Amino acid sequence: MYTSILDINRLMTDGDIRRTPPLEDAPVSSSKNDIRADLLAARERMSPFVIAQVNAELAEWMYALPVPVAPGDTVAAYVAVGDEPGGTAMLDALGDRGLRVLLPVVPPGPPTRLLWGEYRGEDALVHGRWDLLEPAESLGADAIGAARAILVPAIGADRSGGRLGRGAGYYDRTLTTADAPIIAVVYDDELVDRLPQADDDVPVDWVLTPGGGFIRTPHLTVNE
Repeated sequence: MYTSILDINRLMTDGDIRRTPPLEDAPVSSSKNDIRADLLAARERMSPFVIAQVNAELAEWMYALPVPVAPGDTVAAYVAVGDEPGGTAMLDALGDRGLRVLLPVVPPGPPTRLLWGEYRGEDALVHGRWDLLEPAESLGADAIGAARAILVPAIGADRSGGRLGRGAGYYDRTLTTADAPIIAVVYDDELVDRLPQADDDVPVDWVLTPGGGFIRTPHLTVNE
């Protein structure tokens, strides 16, 4: 029977996060769905206060991106859903640096490449497909080509560049032709040594955690 790779006692609910050693390798025989369910269950046990604290820490890391950027440059990011790490504080921090921020717009139909629109503040976001918040206007799928860095959500990530998403494949389809470093954003305990990966999974170049900052993976090959 599958054994959890997360010790949920590591997540405190009184307003702080215990800093813990890296997790053990995710068992190779365990399916992505098992690991995904385990990690999502741990997220559900996090208090709103802890999530807000994490988001504030991640926002601070936006002033230390591992990619050279200047005011007017473009960075692709995402709108955090539920207890995903990031939040609008991260987006606003990028904007405070004078960066143009692109956010995904989910197209109709079966999973395909994501479309992108410009972030103009939280109040300008609208409810799109599946009630997800997104920019009101889409600039198309190719708009991501202007990005100097691409911040993506993840449920888990590993030190080799593996990323565990929600399973629909939107990001893998989108990132196949990415021409900028990809940065997966996870909680501290969601960075593991190894995750099971399929041949069509797109690796990430960096992993960002609130406590550890930007961790470079062996896959960094562009815009070094």
